[in-house]
Amino acid sequence: MWGRRPVTARLVEGRLEKRQGAMRRAEECRVFIRDHHVGYIDWATFEENQRMIRRNSVNWQGDESMAAIRAGQGLLAGLLRCGHCGRKLHVRYWGGRGTNARYLCKGDYDDGGQYCIGFGGASVDRRLGQELLKAISHLGVEASLKAIEELSAGDVAQRVALSSKLKQLEYEARKAFEQYDTVDARNRLAAGELERRWNEKLEEVETAKQRLSTLNGNRYSLSSEDEAHLRYMGEHFDELWQSDRCPSELKKMIFRTVMEEIIVRADAEKKLLQFTIHWKGGNHTQIEIDRPRPATEMATSMEALDIIRRMAIRSGDDQIASVLNRLGYSTGKEKRWNQIRVATARRNHSIPGQKRAAPDPERISLSEAARLSGVSHHTIERLVEAGLLKREQAAPRAPWEIRRADLDREPVRSIIERLLRTGKLVFQGDCDGRSVYHVQ
Repeated sequence: MWGRRPVTARLVEGRLEKRQGAMRRAEECRVFIRDHHVGYIDWATFEENQRMIRRNSVNWQGDESMAAIRAGQGLLAGLLRCGHCGRKLHVRYWGGRGTNARYLCKGDYDDGGQYCIGFGGASVDRRLGQELLKAISHLGVEASLKAIEELSAGDVAQRVALSSKLKQLEYEARKAFEQYDTVDARNRLAAGELERRWNEKLEEVETAKQRLSTLNGNRYSLSSEDEAHLRYMGEHFDELWQSDRCPSELKKMIFRTVMEEIIVRADAEKKLLQFTIHWKGGNHTQIEIDRPRPATEMATSMEALDIIRRMAIRSGDDQIASVLNRLGYSTGKEKRWNQIRVATARRNHSIPGQKRAAPDPERISLSEAARLSGVSHHTIERLVEAGLLKREQAAPRAPWEIRRADLDREPVRSIIERLLRTGKLVFQGDCDGRSVYHVQ
């Protein structure tokens, strides 16, 4: 094929410039003679190989063919098509580890316009995965039984073919020997050639025997335990699908096996996503799901941030998480708080703090105040209720903070000393005994 890349010449500022254009299709070349030479493969195989190369390409292709399966977490890559403009959706990965999938239709963005549609992939993959399981779960047992049959049978067809080939080679070897045996030994040229052919046939026979022996040695024997395991996998296919041990590559392969294409549209208010699943075989399924909320709508509430900001001065991230959970606050993604999520929220909003509570020589907790005074928590709480002992609390249900020096001030010190001496808690000024409490 000659002239696959057209060359144009232009005169630019008095100088001749040549530019090479894009590669033409074979049929558009200036000279194209099919099967002019004997090739390693036929023309149909060559064209199929070229189509496979285009499908496996990660670059934008004119025919938007489905790319090869890769290791990303987006299970619907290559299946989604925009219902607004007809383009294929691409998958992009974001997040701290770069594993969170987001599906995106470029629309006319490359021409200065806007993206057509985009949404997070986690909830969409999960919802369409449920539709997939609904369609194929009842086939799990049947697939397991077929796998049992194939594993038990082993490579029967291959062994049968190899045995037939071995018989043919043995026949050809005997025939070659007979030809060599009947030749006149004085005709050295003919005898040498016939002996060479006989030796070649003997080598082929030996090679076929070795391959057949290896195949018989590697024959898989399915035990009763393996068979029970395969049956369990078929009966509990949905559990295996949700398991972390099921790789994303396998899930993508199953999606592409049973689904031809998925058309997705957004409603007028852009609150719902409408999916039309085109199954292999011609059936269609339509579903609607809530559009995944963008990150701006999943931000931590201002009330929770205010508590974090006030408590982070002296409390640790673990204490802050406990208080937020007790107050009923959740993260922007509707998850419970823990030490790592509090630390992430502090970092995102530039709030200084620490993983664990920093020791403060001037302030102590309720438990520490009771231990130092030698009394119970109940006594310290009564002193606080009576207004004799001050306590600080960064937020409701947050740990109490009591100044160490307040325990040594009057009248708190005298009340505690009397309690330790008599076993009775008496507030000063109570002469009628109404405020006398026995330590529990």
